[in-house]
Amino acid sequence: MNLIMQQLPIVIRSLNAGFVQTLKLFLVTLVGAVPLGLIISFGSMSRFKPLSAFTKTVVWIVRGTPLMIQLLIIYYFPGLVLGNAIWGGGESGRFMAAAVAFIFNYACYFSEIYRGGIQSVPIGQQEAGLVLGMTRTQIFFRVTLLQMIKRIVPPMSNEIITLVKDTSLARIIALQEVIWAGQAFMKGSQGISGAIWPLFFTAVYYLVFIGILTIALGRLEQKLNYFQ
Repeated sequence: MNLIMQQLPIVIRSLNAGFVQTLKLFLVTLVGAVPLGLIISFGSMSRFKPLSAFTKTVVWIVRGTPLMIQLLIIYYFPGLVLGNAIWGGGESGRFMAAAVAFIFNYACYFSEIYRGGIQSVPIGQQEAGLVLGMTRTQIFFRVTLLQMIKRIVPPMSNEIITLVKDTSLARIIALQEVIWAGQAFMKGSQGISGAIWPLFFTAVYYLVFIGILTIALGRLEQKLNYFQ
């Protein structure tokens, strides 16, 4: 116990640094995937058949393959196959590759949620808007979008919480997120080796962060109950 107490400050500093990387990846993914998912959903619902077929095929491939494989392909493919290591070998390069993989993966998942939310709004409301002289753009932003947001908050909340845990997959390309930091003490890091207890501390980081997100998303859902 005394040894653990001596090592605790070192472990906490390392885990804090790893959690900052986890938090950055989470935020960058949300900022990129939320709008990109809406754009992809428009492609899926497009009346131009080649575009909708192409978009749906891409979404099917991304949703049907593991995120870990996508990470490995995005990070290693340019250097090993194309001979152009665009990401470089540093931490910033690994973060950029991970961010691209996560944004595109979650944008595809979000696009299906958006599509379901948009198509769940009764078509009669769009027709009523046209009768009133509104353009399709006005109908989307003033009628469809507001009701869609209310409908998609619960499934989006689930995906956002899943994203928090999925950030741990970035360690497959040696991104130094929080679990990578905790696992490093098993292999030997900063004079500590063979220690498994830091991994239990990583679970606390996830539990606290997900708890905060759950409360925040729950309050958001309550505020959007004006359509009930």
